[in-house]
Amino acid sequence: MIKRAVKQELELKEKILKNNLANNYKDAAHEALADLKNAVEELHNSGQLKEKDYVKYSGIVRDYTNNMKNYHH
Repeated sequence: MIKRAVKQELELKEKILKNNLANNYKDAAHEALADLKNAVEELHNSGQLKEKDYVKYSGIVRDYTNNMKNYHH
């Protein structure tokens, strides 16, 4: 089970990413995606994010990465 604080941190980062995408803030959206990706990796490496949750959030990051492939100026 994922800890509440870890889940809230990742959900906040995803919310910021979604908000930047909705407002067409391209640079900010790319920064938010990188921030989410780094957080997922760091939490997994530190043991705070278990394998099942890591797979879930890695999939979310991968989906955003694929959707934003051509998202630039």
